[in-house]
Amino acid sequence: MKSEKKIFSMQWHLTDSCDQACKHCYIYQNADYLKSEKKELNLDEAILVVDDFLSFCEKMKCEPRLSITGGDPLLYKNIWKILSYIFSKGIRFSILGNPFHLTDEVCSKLKELGCVSYQMSLDGLRETHDSIRKKGSFDATLEKIPMLKKAGMRTTIMTTVSKLNYLDIPDLIEIVVENKVDTYAFARYCPTPGDDTKESSMTPEEYKNFLQNVWNVYERLADKGTTFSLKDHLWTLFLYEKGLISIGDSKSIVAGCNCGFRHITLLPDGTMYACRRFTSPIGNVRNEKIISIFFSKKMEEYRTIEKMSGCADCNLLNYCRGCHAVSFGTYGSYFEKDPQCWKK
Repeated sequence: MKSEKKIFSMQWHLTDSCDQACKHCYIYQNADYLKSEKKELNLDEAILVVDDFLSFCEKMKCEPRLSITGGDPLLYKNIWKILSYIFSKGIRFSILGNPFHLTDEVCSKLKELGCVSYQMSLDGLRETHDSIRKKGSFDATLEKIPMLKKAGMRTTIMTTVSKLNYLDIPDLIEIVVENKVDTYAFARYCPTPGDDTKESSMTPEEYKNFLQNVWNVYERLADKGTTFSLKDHLWTLFLYEKGLISIGDSKSIVAGCNCGFRHITLLPDGTMYACRRFTSPIGNVRNEKIISIFFSKKMEEYRTIEKMSGCADCNLLNYCRGCHAVSFGTYGSYFEKDPQCWKK
């Protein structure tokens, strides 16, 4: 029996143009990046990226996946041409975007070009969300869910969780389910090194209790049609301690963060990051092939999981590893212990 190929994903930020200025957004946290005159890849360069990514995945014997995002990817001037090219190459892709430029026509066109799903964000209940993103954003997001579903696309709602909004999340999940969203997930806020994290970051105990409260809601709503993605890798620790999952004695990576392994991020100017959630430049596709970047010394550093404080001696090393982007934002080092991990 032929085994399925492993998936290799690239998160591709086509543009930094956006209608919002979200408080937690990594684009707006990096003033140097905004002030610079780095320009977006033109259409010819973007097409070369698609071809190079396909070639890379063939050599890696992996199935290519693209997450097209921004900014708002719909504001990229060559969006329809590059999506058409991606579609012609048979690459599955999803869009991570905003609700503001979605119309029936746009949704139908995205579906025709093979868009599998469209992800939008809700970062709390109406007042909280709009204070973080933009007034009217909460209602606009909910209004576009039926439009996307009518076009035949799956819908995903994503939340960036912090101490500012975590109390909203159980009630928010109820709203997401009521609106028949296909998938719901959340990830933790990643601070910028040097930030005062007291107001934004939860303690390990607070985060563990938060996961328990969310898990209670997930269990109660399990048969309502929404898939609850356990995106945060500390779910592995949570479920392991509850006896809901077991682990083997594998000496190789089984699960956990894909940084350095089966994921890369491409910025609008061609800079490649190991992960977009923290400053991790490893090369630029304007002058290097993806395979050279992936096997560079810089990228190899992110694969040395034995250097991860708090993880190296843990029995969940090959299954969890938490989120070291949060470690980087909190302590300035990728290899420090996940600040919300409660395991002693």
